[in-house]
Amino acid sequence: MSLNNQLKNQHLMWRAGFGPAVEQLGDLSKYTPRQFYKALVKASEKKPEYINAASNYLDGLYKGIEDAGRMQKKEMNATDRKRFQQENRESIRNLNMLWSYEMVNSAAQLREKMAFFWHGHFACRNLNIYYQQGLLDVLRRNALGNFGTMLKEVSKTAAMLNFLNNQQNKKDHPNENFAREVMELFTLGRGNYTEDDIKEAARAFTGWSSNLKGEFVFRRFQHDAGSKTVLGKTGNLGGEDVLDILLQQKQTARFITQKIYKYFVNENIDKERVEKLADKFYNDGYDIGKLMEEIFTSEWFYDSKNIGAKIKSPIELMTGIQRMLPMKFQQDEALMLMQRALGQILFYPPNVAGWPGGRTWIDSSTLMLRMRLPQMFDDKDEFNVNPKMDDDQMMGQNMKLNKGFEKGKGNANVNRPLIVDIDWKLYNRNFESVPRESLMSSINNTLLQVKSQVKPETIKQFTDNSGRDNFIKTATIQIMSTPEYQLC
Repeated sequence: MSLNNQLKNQHLMWRAGFGPAVEQLGDLSKYTPRQFYKALVKASEKKPEYINAASNYLDGLYKGIEDAGRMQKKEMNATDRKRFQQENRESIRNLNMLWSYEMVNSAAQLREKMAFFWHGHFACRNLNIYYQQGLLDVLRRNALGNFGTMLKEVSKTAAMLNFLNNQQNKKDHPNENFAREVMELFTLGRGNYTEDDIKEAARAFTGWSSNLKGEFVFRRFQHDAGSKTVLGKTGNLGGEDVLDILLQQKQTARFITQKIYKYFVNENIDKERVEKLADKFYNDGYDIGKLMEEIFTSEWFYDSKNIGAKIKSPIELMTGIQRMLPMKFQQDEALMLMQRALGQILFYPPNVAGWPGGRTWIDSSTLMLRMRLPQMFDDKDEFNVNPKMDDDQMMGQNMKLNKGFEKGKGNANVNRPLIVDIDWKLYNRNFESVPRESLMSSINNTLLQVKSQVKPETIKQFTDNSGRDNFIKTATIQIMSTPEYQLC
């Protein structure tokens, strides 16, 4: 089946970004996917600004302090430590909101989408705001650059070194966790190394540490300077030597390419195609931008089997709705609550392997909630989900639910409409020239990547026919509430 430019570009925007923005709808049919992709690349060329979400309290506290243990153990009483932890949680919550805003509003959609992918690949959970900010900056700056450069920078971030316990990796007492995850999850994949490789690599990473402000520190007196053998290479290897050895392995290019293909193209891997892409990725010196261009400008990327073949992650779903329907939340906590209820909180992956994705996003409870989101956004439904009150996962948000979201004191049930202002006039302009009898079809084609199994007659039963604008609005909400809108 031959696909028009609009459908192809919608597909491109969902995979290379977070879906089309309402302002882009008129351009989707005017340009070829190659032209559209070039525009996405150009918009993402500028170096992203560092996102600083740390509170003034933390900025003052961190100034001039280099040792986290000294600060927390010797200079803080119990009350100070509690405030320190609370301020960190609140700052990470703000970092979540600020990055979410960039995902929705930034013209650099390709960069932010790639950074989001790497956020899952280099999964890290840490309640130090400076550590998380530093890691996010590395991912956003290198999102379309060189994988080898990003791997080395990520490996030296305080967030990753602390999360994977390399602070405890010392010459007389090596800790293998960091070395294991670097091989298993970041480069080679499970089964492509030996336990001896891990033990030797761990010795090479001894002494890699950081200070409280997130700066990399090499503690040479904790480093094992003896000879080591990793993947057949022997010498007085240090951490960077090990990373170079890993990058020399064709398996690393294969592992990364396969993961990218699964995420951006189709979960059903075309092994022959992935192998060709991996060869090029390896020979191009791990140039991420070239690999993504090869994928997004190829004819096979736009095969019908790849369109609508992916279940939107919660972040993709929520961000995509906000890009299509320009909106403003009156309660910032709403986004955190929805992330928690749908199972994907930025900066809080379930484990070091990240979010599994695919069908794991859907179960009996989350599917119903996902399909209700458009009604909630339109102030037509209530957020009556009862999220688990885990202070660590909620990043302190259980302390905030009482502010306008809870029915009663001490009740974690959220049971009231979300207060959201949507600019329907801006959205409706896209359908000004569409004849009344074609409106339903036009809205369907704008919002869905696959043919809806819900008959138009059924949707019309739940639309407001009192006027053209009301019809467009209610039809849009109903179509966004169908199972097909969950796919991209």
